[in-house]
Amino acid sequence: MSGHAYRERLRSADDAAQLVRDRDEIYLPLAPAQPTALLAALGRRERFSELRILCALLQERFAVLERPGVRVVSQFFGHVERDLVKDGVAIDHLTSDFHGLELIARRTKPRVVATTLAPPDEDGFLSFGVHAGALIVPFLEAARDPERLAIAEVNARMPRTRGLPELGGHRVHVSQVDVLVEHDAELFELSGKFRGDADARIAAHASELIADGATLQFGIGGIPNAIARILADGPRGGFGIHTEMLVDGVKLLHDAGKVENRKGVHDGFSVCTFALGSRALYDWAEHEPALRFLPVSATNLPAVIGRNRRMLSVNAAIMIDLSGQVVADTVAGRQHSGVGGHESFVTGAREADGGTSILCLHATATVHGERRTRIVAELPPGSIVTTPRHQVQWVATEHGIANLFGLSQRERTECLIALADPDHREELRAAARARVHVGPA
Repeated sequence: MSGHAYRERLRSADDAAQLVRDRDEIYLPLAPAQPTALLAALGRRERFSELRILCALLQERFAVLERPGVRVVSQFFGHVERDLVKDGVAIDHLTSDFHGLELIARRTKPRVVATTLAPPDEDGFLSFGVHAGALIVPFLEAARDPERLAIAEVNARMPRTRGLPELGGHRVHVSQVDVLVEHDAELFELSGKFRGDADARIAAHASELIADGATLQFGIGGIPNAIARILADGPRGGFGIHTEMLVDGVKLLHDAGKVENRKGVHDGFSVCTFALGSRALYDWAEHEPALRFLPVSATNLPAVIGRNRRMLSVNAAIMIDLSGQVVADTVAGRQHSGVGGHESFVTGAREADGGTSILCLHATATVHGERRTRIVAELPPGSIVTTPRHQVQWVATEHGIANLFGLSQRERTECLIALADPDHREELRAAARARVHVGPA
């Protein structure tokens, strides 16, 4: 029966693309679950009257993104979105955190929802593979709605991963999907290599705070993977994993026997909402019995995060001012990435019993050949705050680590200046004195 249902729904990518109307809205997952064959087929259409593409972290510069009548709205920018903006393509940023994106999609009900899934099992169930995120719930809702269209691109290279039965099992039956497109392609991969001595020193500072039995969340970038390497090679263990993004460092910790998942929420399982890393990580995700993929609303709500024991989150920042305001997704007011789960995990870790959040950043950045401090007296005009000052706990640079939580403004200013590059500390002290942040040196 499931085989008949599969064949009945099977279409070519071009035929599936013709089901998208001249005026329509299509909702896509972030890489690596984007349906590349469908998007390529949409790019073979010359123009649209009005096609709105709601997406996040595009994995390639699909031709449809630049077709007349197409409007791209991305919740999380990567290099593709940044290049499109630089080249003058009309692309908007959707201001939302990651679990807010699920709410937006459920309320606005885009007519077409499309994603890549693993081939069906013997019972006809397709796995959502390495991505649940903010898409899985809207996809299932679109599949149940006769006025909407759920398109599944079936890729044999997508691993068949698992969820929890009470949250839908991270799967959908072929009989529930409107259209199936077969297309085998390598999944998008992301390097998690750290960048030199500064990353290594930041990772070393941050790892000192991680105790036996901590529940860990790792964000994007090389520093989280460097921290995981330190923990995998060191004496501490008994960790739990409750994370938005599954990175190669989590595999390292499992391989080293460091994960026990006695954490208070979903005990016995490492949980995430999407994976982004190496092919080895994706292969491991398919076969690891203690790993579960959950909808973003089950991983990223601060109230859920805060129920974990000794929750510890590690995320990146771009800039922080002496009051503790954090910029993590924009550069000079221009969109660089996205809010994602940044503030959610900072807040959730703060609320957890014995919880800790760590924000990591390089003390300086080189801009047009000039070395500039990333710890600033005040944010430049046009800066957009990702996480407010009152949420911030630990901040780490290559020069040390400090806990701002519970400190007065004067005390946190002094701590942040101590984390700055030595060449910039005096100018920060002078600026702080002028703003009555600290007294005379």
